[in-house]
Amino acid sequence: MNRNILLTAVITTFLVVSGCANKNAIRPGDTADVAFMKAKTLYERGRYLDAARGFDTVLGISRGSALAQESQWLLADSYFKARDYLMASAEYRRYAETFPRSERRPEAEYQEGLCYVRLSPRYNLDQKDTYRAIESMQLFIARYPAHERAVDAAQIIDQMRDKLARKQYAAGEMYLRIQAFEAAAIYFGLTIDQYPETAWAERALAKQAESYFLFAERSVATRQAERYRLVVGTYEKYVQLFPRGENRAQVEQLVDQAREALRRIQA
Repeated sequence: MNRNILLTAVITTFLVVSGCANKNAIRPGDTADVAFMKAKTLYERGRYLDAARGFDTVLGISRGSALAQESQWLLADSYFKARDYLMASAEYRRYAETFPRSERRPEAEYQEGLCYVRLSPRYNLDQKDTYRAIESMQLFIARYPAHERAVDAAQIIDQMRDKLARKQYAAGEMYLRIQAFEAAAIYFGLTIDQYPETAWAERALAKQAESYFLFAERSVATRQAERYRLVVGTYEKYVQLFPRGENRAQVEQLVDQAREALRRIQA
């Protein structure tokens, strides 16, 4: 008896849910207004992918109407909330291009950039979306310097550049581990030159000094002097750029050893 009651309850619940789902399904013959309300109901219930399909349908039957603008915005927002950031970025861009005079255009452009931020992977993977995020936020700041989102956009640029600097620095560390010292020095140098404002620049300059020192130590005698001088030059750059750097003691130890080696060579 209890089992039959439970089965009846399950069937009833299924029918209710199915009825609600069917009620919100857009059917052939629905007007744009009716289709929009059904899609919006799905959106408000958190069924974002279903809502996105609904708003896309509304756009197909309401091009050029006032309803189309709101549908396009909610279509982009539905994909964003569903974490489909690739589709969301395309739809935010379509909003900005289709409705260039809208008050929401700056927000759409910011959201497009934010999609690329969300798509940006770990530092050791391909960073094409990181570059897109930076470009989008730079363009946003250039177009809307006084917008309330401009400060957020600048902070995002800093975060994305820090990730790129970390990737460059990690490449230098990898070459250092495999004792490809000249390549390591080059990548540490790129970190310093391209991302001087990041925390990785100071570390990279210290590691560059180490790379040059090890490069000199393992060089043939006729090339050692010029390579020890690279250590001295790196130290002078370090002191100029980071006089209170956390790795200064390490760099000073390396330059002392390099200068001692130069004295021996020149004796």
